[in-house]
Amino acid sequence: MGGLLVLLFFAAVSAMVFGAVSIGFRNVFLILLEALPFAINLSNGDIAAVHEDIILQIRLPRVLLAAVVGSSLAVAGASFQGLFRNPMADPYVIGISSGAALGAVFAMLSGFSLAVGGFGAVPLFAFAGGITTIIVVYSMARVGQAVPVMTLLLAGIAISAFLSALVSLLTYFAGEKLHMVVFWMMGGLGGATWQQVQVMIPYALVGYVIVSVFSRELNAMLLGEETASHLGVNTERVKKIILVGSSMLVAAAVSTSGIIGFVGLVVPHFVRLVAGPDHRFLLPAAALLGGALLIATDTLARVIIAPSELPVGIITALIGAPMFVYLLKKRKKLRYFGGGG
Repeated sequence: MGGLLVLLFFAAVSAMVFGAVSIGFRNVFLILLEALPFAINLSNGDIAAVHEDIILQIRLPRVLLAAVVGSSLAVAGASFQGLFRNPMADPYVIGISSGAALGAVFAMLSGFSLAVGGFGAVPLFAFAGGITTIIVVYSMARVGQAVPVMTLLLAGIAISAFLSALVSLLTYFAGEKLHMVVFWMMGGLGGATWQQVQVMIPYALVGYVIVSVFSRELNAMLLGEETASHLGVNTERVKKIILVGSSMLVAAAVSTSGIIGFVGLVVPHFVRLVAGPDHRFLLPAAALLGGALLIATDTLARVIIAPSELPVGIITALIGAPMFVYLLKKRKKLRYFGGGG
């Protein structure tokens, strides 16, 4: 955990140093220190005002948003993989991304000018679409008072395919707004603001607390629902709570950054490979590594063709897909989560 904290700190500082305008490590630290409450003037006015604006108003909120979004996706991915006992499950497995994409594309094409708490119509509709999707999927999968995991997974796949078709249909008629739709679907953190960070952090904290409180129950669920029930776990209650917490994390992340793939799939795999499947460690470690990974990939997306930038979703896919293949080859002899040889 100490190593992951150092990695996250190094990624964050590097992200504020590199960019279209390069700012030295020393100046970055001085700007951040002087921005703290009751801080004294350490730079003696040697730092350009434009550099202070770049760090405090552009790069710092973007770094914080990348850390929160990456952590949210990684924790949600780890939770869904544990819940479904399927290492291929990712944060979007039950259609949340498709629902969010439908809401976002509808907002773009309809031209709504709604604004709440600093958020425009696109992120608000995306969040609403993601939450609505999980409610519909849960209702479809419920059999009496129980929700079979396999039925939930299949319902999510079916709804996701249907919503993706609707997104494709709307995209076909996007006309001059096609570029806006495609760019959002690729995922990106450009235009991050302090208001987005302030709204995203509470959702991330609540979702993380909800999931982490039931880390022991998730460990039991890895053994199967019947075995977990014999161990005293109320499996139906745990499934509902994990779904609520994870869905909140994913919907909030997608609404602010678009669809960013592979973070929630690769990061839990890597942590399990190194430290095992215990969710008491897996969840916080995935949160730290997910935040560091998205900060690093977003920095690469900003500098690789500076002053222009690539959508970060492209970078995560280019890096994540080969990494995932490598992890699969490393683990092909192990069952599920590295529990046996």
